[in-house]
Amino acid sequence: MTTDRDPCFDGVLTATAKDAWHNIFEKLWSIFSEPLSPEHVERELADRERKISETELLLSGSAWELWREFENCVPRVTRSIIEFWQSTSDGKAILILDALSLREVPWILQEAKRRGYSINQAGVRGSEIPSDTTPFAKALGFAQRSSLDNNGGGSAHYLPGARTESLNVAWDYCLDWIKSAPAIVLWHHWLDDRIHKLAEPGDGFQRLCHETQEQLTSDSFWKMIERMATGRRLVITSDHGYAASGMFTDVTNREQANWLKTNFGSSRFSHGPGIAHHWSPPISLCLKNANGANQFALGRRKWRSAGGYPTLAHGGLSLLEVAVPFIEISKS
Repeated sequence: MTTDRDPCFDGVLTATAKDAWHNIFEKLWSIFSEPLSPEHVERELADRERKISETELLLSGSAWELWREFENCVPRVTRSIIEFWQSTSDGKAILILDALSLREVPWILQEAKRRGYSINQAGVRGSEIPSDTTPFAKALGFAQRSSLDNNGGGSAHYLPGARTESLNVAWDYCLDWIKSAPAIVLWHHWLDDRIHKLAEPGDGFQRLCHETQEQLTSDSFWKMIERMATGRRLVITSDHGYAASGMFTDVTNREQANWLKTNFGSSRFSHGPGIAHHWSPPISLCLKNANGANQFALGRRKWRSAGGYPTLAHGGLSLLEVAVPFIEISKS
């Protein structure tokens, strides 16, 4: 008798926590790094979401305790950035595209190869928990994202010698900032800015699929990349991903739905330990780390909330919120 069950399924159940997360990240990369076709991007990305739904269900069901080991077991993007910075003695640059997820990886890989760049390394890294902007900034030694404005990061961060900037402007306007400094860090607010603007119930995910393809294959974006990569090794990465939460399953249990609405509103996490509940498997988790004790929505769940649950969100415990790309390129 044959089965179509994902081989990753049994690996997650029987492996150590470290091996389980390694298997999950390997699967994510194998699915989301494959090339996309511009004419079918929306359908293809939806198909890829479905391919990981069984693993997502497992992580919010019988294997939910793996989330407690996430930070100890996965390669974190902040640590990879610091290691890259420390190990690169010549020109170096980091481009943080806020909220860039694994969905957008194919456009970067395809265009980099087409435009003559060498891909030195590419893979999946884990976000900070919560998967939000400020915890990422703090893990790099900055107080917050705006600390990078106008080279204002000071000297207490973990990227010594970096010329820093935080921008939310068109790619072309970034060119004047990218000068001859040998070590630069640019944190750009796209696409987080678009996620929040398109999060209202409707066709936000569909629009975002096409907008990311348009932006990441544009000549203006790659002119900025060329400027950053000239004389430097360049890492393109992100602080966190995002959930296509409009495709999540509605919580039909009224008591559970009311509990989630009361504790999270329309968000995916809340500060503080929150109120304990009795359900098993749990519908939320309280995790304690350097960012304190916080409560997180677990898995691909959504619930009724004022104005409708957002169709795009981040901060909770689902794979595409916490898994981000880490891509290093250089000019051939």
